[in-house]
Amino acid sequence: MKFKLTLLSFAIAASFSAFAHAEYSEPETAKKTQKEKADKVVELDEMVIKTTAEGRAESLVGIAGSASQGTVGQEQLKYRPVTRPSEILETVPGLISSQHSGEGKASQYYLRGFNLDHGTDFLTQVDGVPVNLGSHSHGQGWMDTNFLIPEMIKSMDYQKGNYYAENGDFSSAGAANIHYFNDLPEHTVKFTGGSFDYYRGLVMGSQKIGDGNLAYAGETVHNGGPWQVSNEYLKFNGVLKYSEEHGNSGFSVTGMAMAADWNSTDQIPKRAVADGSIGRFGNVDPTDGGRSDRYSVTGEWHRQDKNSKTQIMAYGLYTSLNLYSNFTYFMDDPVNGDQFGQPDERFVTGSKATHTIFHKLGRFDSESTFGLQFRNDNINNALLKTKAQQVLDITRKDTVWVSSLSPYFDNKTMWTNWFKTDLGLRFDGYRFNVSKSNQAANEGTVYDGLVSPKLGMVFGPWAETEFYLNGGLGFHSNDGRGVNTNVDPKTGSSTDADGNPIKPAVPLSRTYGAEVGMRSDWIKGLNSTLAIWWLDIDSELLFVGDTGTTEASHPSRRYGIESANYYSPNDWLTFDADLSFSKARFQGHPAEGSYIPGSVETVIASGATFHDVFGGFYGGPRLRYFGPRALIEDNSVRSKETVMLSAMMGYEFNKHWKLQAEVFNLLGRKDSGIDYYYGSCLKTDTDCPAGGNQDIHFHPVEPLSFRMTLSTSF
Repeated sequence: MKFKLTLLSFAIAASFSAFAHAEYSEPETAKKTQKEKADKVVELDEMVIKTTAEGRAESLVGIAGSASQGTVGQEQLKYRPVTRPSEILETVPGLISSQHSGEGKASQYYLRGFNLDHGTDFLTQVDGVPVNLGSHSHGQGWMDTNFLIPEMIKSMDYQKGNYYAENGDFSSAGAANIHYFNDLPEHTVKFTGGSFDYYRGLVMGSQKIGDGNLAYAGETVHNGGPWQVSNEYLKFNGVLKYSEEHGNSGFSVTGMAMAADWNSTDQIPKRAVADGSIGRFGNVDPTDGGRSDRYSVTGEWHRQDKNSKTQIMAYGLYTSLNLYSNFTYFMDDPVNGDQFGQPDERFVTGSKATHTIFHKLGRFDSESTFGLQFRNDNINNALLKTKAQQVLDITRKDTVWVSSLSPYFDNKTMWTNWFKTDLGLRFDGYRFNVSKSNQAANEGTVYDGLVSPKLGMVFGPWAETEFYLNGGLGFHSNDGRGVNTNVDPKTGSSTDADGNPIKPAVPLSRTYGAEVGMRSDWIKGLNSTLAIWWLDIDSELLFVGDTGTTEASHPSRRYGIESANYYSPNDWLTFDADLSFSKARFQGHPAEGSYIPGSVETVIASGATFHDVFGGFYGGPRLRYFGPRALIEDNSVRSKETVMLSAMMGYEFNKHWKLQAEVFNLLGRKDSGIDYYYGSCLKTDTDCPAGGNQDIHFHPVEPLSFRMTLSTSF
């Protein structure tokens, strides 16, 4: 523990030492001058990330608090070829979004040496409302972003690392806050058609109503895909946002609704493709699939004057998911197969409040923020044994209630014109309750809480270049069912005495992080960042939704280096290149090996965009390299790299009409979108040992495909 906290403790001590020196060594004349100016308040604009539509084109020197935070604007999003909404998050340097099932399922994410599964350790918010769902039937931190409408996104602020007091659960690897437009300059109608029965219709715009604006967007999407059994993905999605601004104050009310259903195209074993049992786009269980619904309402109010600013918001959310999967085929049940269902239905309520005071700390400009966050999830979920989506047995069924209360404090102070600090302290208190379970031994209530200090130091700028030192403690919560699980649900019954005993999961798992970095705009038109980072996670027990039990995990260490570059030589052409290299290892020399399966090692993303060329052409190519990674602890089995080259080309005939083409997988590569290594059994296997036949199971990338979009604005 002392080793892990050395850097953080030293930095905090240095900060307090600087403050103490400033407070007690001032001469009387300086104190008198300070008193005379006590009523003069300076707002530290330098320490606040401003939301703009320009995004990465804007300089953050003098604004950002670390090398690994930034802003992406609509200007960057609208020229990117995008296959699914979750790829919007790939604008975060080093992040990969992939899919191993049907299009309606939450994507799989990778960042900073993590296989983030469906969202664990990366916090995503839309206008401040968290997307991640804890204690979810399929995976902790479930982050379904299919409700996003890319054209409605004004900007996205991202932060990597656990150094920010406003971010709590699931944010150890990073966080993103997506901001929707309050108003739009015109009404737009779009229609897209493409390969494999892809269709999309979109209407969006805004209307002046009374003293405010009503922004709206609605879309419907169908996607069949190249699969032997069509995705038959069908989504209906919409958003309404009413907002008013009155001088120094304003408010907004937002409603969202989404419904979707699909057939799953889960990963398949390589041996079945090699022997010709199924094709590359085939399946083993054609009855896998799902349906999801999401409805939310959010209210927000804000005000600001020269002395302070305040923001208060509250949200309510209903989500439901019925997901049917089969990853091992006939390993556990040679007759009926291994399909399982994971229904999850919940009501989420929450609120956030912040109050920032602009003041003096001694004679130094400072601002202090007091924040309070509350969230409550009322959940009904289950793990079912199914065949063709028909229930055969109930492995476990639970009513879960998870509540959290998180006050925090953050102070930003400018000590000199070249040195600033950001000191934060956060407390997260949790209550995990399983009030009803099909096995009474797995009912109960557990309380837990953690205090997490944060510190950032900014040095500079010199020659349009700043240097950063950041450190902090964070955490991620575990599944409420795992926290209260005492007996194996597969061997237990409704009585306390039955079932194999299981050690409950750790409620809150501690993370330790630090980073040193730089940001430079020294070369005209070039914004560059470089960060060297480190993150440790304590030993923990994890709840595995696919089995309904807890599973041991070793303590781990991750570290790496990242470089993000954005170059605009003129006002119509932009190049970007982001590179990320990570190393992830279990600590303690476990017998099975120290590699963390699926952990991302290398990500390279680059592209070029142009607009207003030759009278109205716009677009550009994008290249994504997802490097090889260990699939098993001893590194004896590794995935291959995935390389995707895509491009967009559009033409704006006039201010009312546009025609746009997107082409995906231009190189026609037969790579994997995702790879796993585990045991499974097929009907065609001549032998099926205990634990199944070990094999790589993969989900292929889609072949060369295209989409055409016609849009009109008025």
